[in-house]
Amino acid sequence: MQRGFTHSLDRTTLQPGDPQLTVRGLELSFGGVHALRGVDLEVRQGEVVSIIGPNGAGKTSLLNCISGLYRAQTGTITFRQADRDHVLSRLAPHRIARLGVARSFQNIELFKHMTVLDNLLAGCHVHMRRGLLSSLIFWGPAQAEQIRFREFVEDIIELLEIGAIRTRMVGSLAYGLQKRVELGRALALRPALLLLDEPMAGMNAEEKEDMARFVLDVNEHHGVTTLLIEHDMGVVMDISDRVAVLDFGTKIADGTPDEVSADPKVLEAYLGEEGAA
Repeated sequence: MQRGFTHSLDRTTLQPGDPQLTVRGLELSFGGVHALRGVDLEVRQGEVVSIIGPNGAGKTSLLNCISGLYRAQTGTITFRQADRDHVLSRLAPHRIARLGVARSFQNIELFKHMTVLDNLLAGCHVHMRRGLLSSLIFWGPAQAEQIRFREFVEDIIELLEIGAIRTRMVGSLAYGLQKRVELGRALALRPALLLLDEPMAGMNAEEKEDMARFVLDVNEHHGVTTLLIEHDMGVVMDISDRVAVLDFGTKIADGTPDEVSADPKVLEAYLGEEGAA
């Protein structure tokens, strides 16, 4: 499993610590509502960076801008891949995905009437030269291409320990397993940068522990930089190299977990609010 999976995810020539994602002066408004106010953020290759903040702080809006779902009014988002800078704020979501930026969503966005295996194969579609439909039905000239992707998907199934449910319809699975499958589909895009929006929301303690382990495995053993939104502060402090804090669309802190947890502005805006999310 390690041989094929590691090779398939090796999509960057950057060295650990090199700037990989740079956000500068991001401004996003919806009518009179300011979702993001001049946000700056830098994510270095190999890091796990968490974004925290109260409800409505702009966390998901930031990920939506990075992945191309939202277009900010001002500011730039630059992604370095293969020794070249790509301005993501000018690209459509499918082109951003092809560069190696994969995304999971706060609300599960899977094909509920398809199997786990087919959902993961669907995640490979941005790299397929043949059509997605012909690949899924294993027909014609797409057959050889699907065989190559099938080996990679098998590695993901093994990594996430979902072999026992590979032929199950996703809609029949427990919530925690669906979240695991969604992570797998994001990995099927062979990301250099993985964006996770509340990957552990709604999970029990055991499921959160498993998901945290998978996120760290992908980061530590396969070199995938990870930017995630998470509300469980215990998880954030355990797995993050750095933490950025948003409040009313403004970044108010950025540092190590210890630095951020001791910042008075963070304590007032987030950590001091019991049950804040």
